Order: sequence, then structure tokens, then C-alpha cells
Amino acid sequence: MDIKPILQQFGLSGKKADVYLAALELGSSPVIEIAKKAQIKRTTCYDILQDLINEGLVSETAKGKKRLFVGEDPQKIQRDLKRKEQIFSDVLPELQSVYNVKGGKPKIRFYEGRAGLKEVYEDTLKYNGEIMAFASYDVVRVLGKNWTDDYIARRVKKGITYRALIPNTPQVVSEFISKDQQQKRSSKLIDPKKYPFSIEINIYGHQKVALISSKEETGIIIEGFEIHNTFKLIFELAWNLVEK
Repeated sequence: MDIKPILQQFGLSGKKADVYLAALELGSSPVIEIAKKAQIKRTTCYDILQDLINEGLVSETAKGKKRLFVGEDPQKIQRDLKRKEQIFSDVLPELQSVYNVKGGKPKIRFYEGRAGLKEVYEDTLKYNGEIMAFASYDVVRVLGKNWTDDYIARRVKKGITYRALIPNTPQVVSEFISKDQQQKRSSKLIDPKKYPFSIEINIYGHQKVALISSKEETGIIIEGFEIHNTFKLIFELAWNLVEK
């Protein structure tokens, strides 16, 4: 296997890969031997070694008056990648929240089937803050009580609050409203006969709106500042008009 092209994908491009491989193979060696092995000038080799030291891929020791360099264990690259991946995962929700910011054209994604509905709900858990919802009990009937309870538990664990306008039915009151506080939810009940919503609407992130038809097993995610803001205002208007 040609190792150099693989190392280049992780930032060890050009002669930097040659120097790292030479230092790795030779063990503790002076710069002149590493330069000879890498087939580059000593001064160039020294500069590259300093860069590799700063990146934690080469370490420097002394033996008498000699300065020796040795390549670090290759597993260090893997550990650093995992660490960077974790750091990126931590900031990913914030990056996604500003992605396609105000002024960009809305993006629309369609989902079908029960697996598609689950993908839509999973997307709502990628962002911190609050989910505002015109809620429906249909999701429980279609995706099941166990899946719904697991989704709610993961939402609570992530610290995502939920504010919902939800149909006033015995099932909703017994299974959900009574658990509002422990499930980080604020609810207001609406008359299902007067307002028979047939889809669920989730407003979340900085610019996302999810339209979910559990009966038709179809979901749509719209990503756009103006649409998100308008749905948010509609929700706030309805929320303020409904009594607790």
C-alpha cells in the first residue's frame, strides 16, 4: 500500500509525509540522517521537523550535544482525529443553526415511510433550544408508544424544551399533559373538533420547519429564514390566543 497519499489526506502533504515516515522508520536520529532518508536538504528537513513537533507528530530529545528527533506512534494521529471529531460534533449544532442563513433560498427535503418520519423527528434533536409544535397524537399510533417515549427521553436528555398546542383528548391528557414538567414541555390544549389539525408542525433551530403527516407517512423539512420566522410568528400568535 502506498502510504503517502493516505497521509496527505490528514495534512501530511508533500515532503512533510517523507520526513514523518523517515523519522518514524529511523527512530531517534539527528536531522542530517532524517534529511538523507527523506531525500531533502537539511535546512528544509529541520523546518519540517519543527512543524511536525508543533503538530505533536515528532518529538525532540538530546543526547549530549546532539539533537535527536523521533516520530510519534502513528496511533496518535488516530487519537487526534477522534478528539477533533468529538470537538466538531460538539459545535455541529451551532454550525447547523447558522447554515443557509438569512438571504439564501429555502431548501426542501421530502421523506416517506415510517423510516422517513423517524428521520424528520431525529433532525429536530440536532439543535439546542426550543421546539414549537402544532402537535398530534397520530405519531404515537403510527410509530408506536415505545419509539415516542424514547424520542421524548432523548429530547429531555439533550435539554431541548418543547412548547406545543395539542388536541384535548383523554389519551393526550393522561399520557402527556400529566408529564409536562418532567418532560420539559409546556402545553396548551385545543378543541380537536373545532381545530382538527391533520398534520404536525415542528418549528425548531434557527430556520427549520418540519411538516409531518403520520397518516400519510410523509414528512417535509423546509430550511429557510423567512419561512421559519413566519411559522414562528403564527405559532406565537396562536399560543397567545389560547388560554392555559
